Amino acid sequence: MVAGSGFKLPTSKRNEAPHFSRNQISTALHQMAVLLELNDANVFRVRSYQNGSRLIGSLSEDIGELVASKGIYDLKGVGKGLGNAISRAVQEGEWPEDWHEIHDKTPAGLIEMLGIPGVGPKRIKQLHETLGVSSVSELQAAAIDNEIAPLSGFGAKSQAKILAGIDLLARFRARRRLNIGLHYGETFLELIRLIPGVIKAELAGSARRRKETIGDLDIVVALDENDLSKVTEGILSLPGIADIKGAGDSKVSVILDTSLFDGGFSLDHLDANVLDAIGGAEYEQLESGGTIDAQVRLVPEHVFAFTLAYFTGSKEHNIRMRQRAQEMGLKLNEFGLMPETTLTGIEAAARSLPANNELDIYNHLGLSYVPPELREDMGEIEAAQSNALPDLITNDMMRGSLHNHTVLSDGEATLEQMADAARKMGWEWLGIADHSPTLVIANGASADDMLKQGDKITKYNQSWKDEGTDFRLIHGVESDILQDGKLDHPDEVLSKLDYVVASVHAMGRWRGRDEQENTEELMKVIDHPATTVLGHPTGRILQGRDGYEVDLHGVLEYMSEYNEQGILKAVELNASPYRLDLDWRLCKRAKELNVPVAINPDAHSLPGLTDIVYGVMTGRKGWLEKNDVLNTMSYEQLMKKLEVKA
Repeated sequence: MVAGSGFKLPTSKRNEAPHFSRNQISTALHQMAVLLELNDANVFRVRSYQNGSRLIGSLSEDIGELVASKGIYDLKGVGKGLGNAISRAVQEGEWPEDWHEIHDKTPAGLIEMLGIPGVGPKRIKQLHETLGVSSVSELQAAAIDNEIAPLSGFGAKSQAKILAGIDLLARFRARRRLNIGLHYGETFLELIRLIPGVIKAELAGSARRRKETIGDLDIVVALDENDLSKVTEGILSLPGIADIKGAGDSKVSVILDTSLFDGGFSLDHLDANVLDAIGGAEYEQLESGGTIDAQVRLVPEHVFAFTLAYFTGSKEHNIRMRQRAQEMGLKLNEFGLMPETTLTGIEAAARSLPANNELDIYNHLGLSYVPPELREDMGEIEAAQSNALPDLITNDMMRGSLHNHTVLSDGEATLEQMADAARKMGWEWLGIADHSPTLVIANGASADDMLKQGDKITKYNQSWKDEGTDFRLIHGVESDILQDGKLDHPDEVLSKLDYVVASVHAMGRWRGRDEQENTEELMKVIDHPATTVLGHPTGRILQGRDGYEVDLHGVLEYMSEYNEQGILKAVELNASPYRLDLDWRLCKRAKELNVPVAINPDAHSLPGLTDIVYGVMTGRKGWLEKNDVLNTMSYEQLMKKLEVKA
């Protein structure tokens, strides 16, 4: 949840325990952490809610069983108070009264104000108490009337910055999706690398860890001390800087806008379902005028690796790394890895162990190198200690993808154009899965038209075989999941296809139901002999809508039983950067259960095929290796697997 969206405690849709899912518990704890900070609560209490939210959200155990067995109290970081609150919510469907009180007493406008650059919870609290402002519009009016400048700790400069921040917030309010954040970050990075005096530069932060959304950008630059002024001036003179927030000896902070890009900014074709969820034409207009914060860290070359590692994060990973160093009698920070010392900052770095790169840091600590995507304290430290880190997938391992659309439904390219584009990407095969008829908004294809498409695919495949071309099309459908887990075509039609991607599109019905009902319905569709891939399994649109409630841990366990019998039931990692669904946190669970993952761009255009790179990024973050992913199979291997039906 982002600032400005308003907070409310989840309500139970069940008449019996468990009343809430692990996701609902995690959300409630996250909201409490934000509200407590906004109300100037003890920092340790705030942190306990933050840690609790993260811990519960990553659990694989059933929350109802965990509470019933009292195992909730055994979780590290969940004390008696939080354990009691979670237990009561799960068993009785009631949240603690003080949780309700803090939600009720905190105006939604205060949460919205958190989105203003440079205005944190403490300042919002002060402005609310002294001026009575409870919304962004009221704050803007107070600044225009010069009511903020006279306040203690503010002044005319702060007042002007608040007005500028409100203007920036109005232009764009949310975190940026991975594709947008990387577009800004990589473009800015390449410009910085061209500045004379820059020895090397790398993107850090959540962008380097490939999080699904990015708050701001962090770039680390190595330079000679004598070139500091020259490099700083070079950065500040780059195109695309909407505002300069600060420029010191070690950091340059700016706000970037779309003038950074040659030829302006535009979005590729999106399917109507996604575009509608993210705001349609208004979103496109907002994105074209968007901004993003960027911090550039300027450091000597000998501390570059340490600074890069530190600002890559995550915070949780860094804590574990520091603990590892402490166990060895060392101190690790952004300046180096050194014996415990009273020296601080760059002075302490003089005593550091040398590190030409991050690999050296991990080796000094007796660890295998941890790729940036895995640095989330999700077991990577333990794996690095025992040399058990995964050999992560790469883009060049991808031989094709199964979920793509043509003009037969709502795509903008023909079958022939999609096949030609896939061949130029170096793929060996391409799956075509146009929409089924129930999804009217996507111009779903009739059974007759779809079967005619199949005849065309058969002819193309025979022609390529005859001429010795190593490329094939695979024919499927993206079938809407109907009432009671039924598929959107008669069985005699589905039996003529190579595979079926079964997807939820009737979000109103699915989001209005209980987690258990949705879970059971997905299990029914998995039971269907024709179902091969469970498409975008939660239906979420990042920063557009939440997915429907479902116990995906249970669904994946159910799919695992089929795969143990040699019957393919794969889960999709929808690579569209607007979905990235399956979430990376659950990719690891699918891997553990031996449920194959199909990374699919869900392409509706020729450029859309290249979205598979975001799926690979997410799959890497989810610990996926070559054997975990269907896309790495040859055409012959995949077709053999598809032939086995329940």
